[in-house]
Amino acid sequence: MIPQEIIKRKRDGSALSVADIEGFIGALAKNELAESQIGAFAMAVWFCGMSREETVALTLAMARSGDTLSWSGIGRPIADKHSTGGIGDNVSLMLAPIAAACGLAVPMISGRGLGHTGGTLDKLESIPGYTITPDATRFRKVVEEVGCAIIGQTGSLAPADGRLYAVRDVTATVDSVPLITASILSKKLAAGLETLVLDVKVGNGAFMTSREEAETLARSLVDVANGAGVKTSALITDMNQPLADAAGNVVELRHCLDFLAGRKSSTRIEAVVLAFAAEMLFSSKLATSLPEGEAMARRALSSGKAAEVFSRMVHGLGGPADLLENPDRYLQSAPVRRPVLASADGWLAACDARAIGMSVIDLGGGRRRPQDEIDHRVGFTDILALGTEVRKGDEIATVHAVDEASAERASAEIAASYRIAEMQPELTPIIVHRL
Repeated sequence: MIPQEIIKRKRDGSALSVADIEGFIGALAKNELAESQIGAFAMAVWFCGMSREETVALTLAMARSGDTLSWSGIGRPIADKHSTGGIGDNVSLMLAPIAAACGLAVPMISGRGLGHTGGTLDKLESIPGYTITPDATRFRKVVEEVGCAIIGQTGSLAPADGRLYAVRDVTATVDSVPLITASILSKKLAAGLETLVLDVKVGNGAFMTSREEAETLARSLVDVANGAGVKTSALITDMNQPLADAAGNVVELRHCLDFLAGRKSSTRIEAVVLAFAAEMLFSSKLATSLPEGEAMARRALSSGKAAEVFSRMVHGLGGPADLLENPDRYLQSAPVRRPVLASADGWLAACDARAIGMSVIDLGGGRRRPQDEIDHRVGFTDILALGTEVRKGDEIATVHAVDEASAERASAEIAASYRIAEMQPELTPIIVHRL
């Protein structure tokens, strides 16, 4: 296997054989490729694409590049959900414990921030002691005893994806349908899932900015996953504004705790969380319909059972046992806060969600290079939803920053990212389409 020849063939638009793909991914998993070769391969795929057969081969090669998990004897349906990434998208943090409280086993393999979007692992690393890469024995023990565990890729699970994922993040090759499909599904296949629900984002804060692009990606994911034996469906959801009212790491974790305590009801993110819980329960046949699944999820949330599951998961993976009761004891706060003020009277009609994500990175809450350290404290809270009526000078968000200069810069950027209209806007539904 000569890597540059494979890169050349894909660069020139040729279809790669299964042997080509398996050889390249095998070398990637063994650290036999330079980052320049990985980046060149990713860019060639970005420009030239891959056929369904190539994408299936890439997905399977990446899934088989390490160990695969088996959940025999666990006594629960094995289910998971994955998002293509958005701003203020901390759905997984609440969804996993809700689904587990309803009787599912959720072994969730999550990722770090990618491009302008936040990462579930970065949020969980805000918790002192939380182990995102436990050994297989501990991972299984937590899933068996608690019902869910949210972790990162260990070196033994789809290791080829781990390296490719980091290179894509910094080479502008994130938004490639074959690469996204293979990255998401390789981890899910390695995790031994029975059912999977996918959240494919669409809008100016998503990698897929048009509905056509989002449907193309969703169909690719659903077709490849079902073809690999995992029962899979997808919801296309709106990402033209932050999903939660917070964007960042610690601030989204605090939002999660508020959500599980019932303080975020009747919000856009609640609608998304409950919709995905219903999909998971229906796909796994624990609910006979989507409405029944949603009702089950609501009960798990309102009873406090989901919060209890989250707390036990955190403690089982090394975090504090009393995080929900004493978050201020464990979660750090940024030293500087600054309001973002409305520039005029009217209605919040639109925003540049991607710009908000990039502002989190600029504050230090994301990465420009794979090796960059992030500041978990920074971000935005109290973000008003589009369709809210404001007066000039009203606070539409709060910046959390490490110093006054970065706070002032971020405040100006976020204010400029919003359009305020004289008339109440007509907004896109949060659930755009179901496949």
